[in-house]
Amino acid sequence: MTLPRTVARVALGSIMVGAGVLHLTAQREEFQAQVPDWFPVDEDLTVLGSGVVEIGLGAAFVALPRHRRLVGALLAAFYVVIFPGNIAQYVEGTDAFGLDTDAKRFGRLFFQPLLVLWALYGGGHLRRRGRD
Repeated sequence: MTLPRTVARVALGSIMVGAGVLHLTAQREEFQAQVPDWFPVDEDLTVLGSGVVEIGLGAAFVALPRHRRLVGALLAAFYVVIFPGNIAQYVEGTDAFGLDTDAKRFGRLFFQPLLVLWALYGGGHLRRRGRD
């Protein structure tokens, strides 16, 4: 594992732990606003559950480097699973986290694929042949 991959893995894992803690505490209402109206699970339960998942995946990405490929893939899959919520925020025009215009909400949609790539890179999935 190269230093850039290790830094990417630890940074993303740390960010995820922080985001997960915010799901459970100070930003809970902001995260509730991002749960789509059509989602069949209670908003608060969704936010609490996703926060716990984020803490778990983030902590595992940092603390379990031997399992980085698995955790990186799970983290990438998590970002894909929650992407419809980002689309719903744009379509429904929901204000949260300073995303108070359609342009800001639309721009955020392009960040999610970067998170997927970041998780895959940190997990060691994106590499050239013969190299780490």
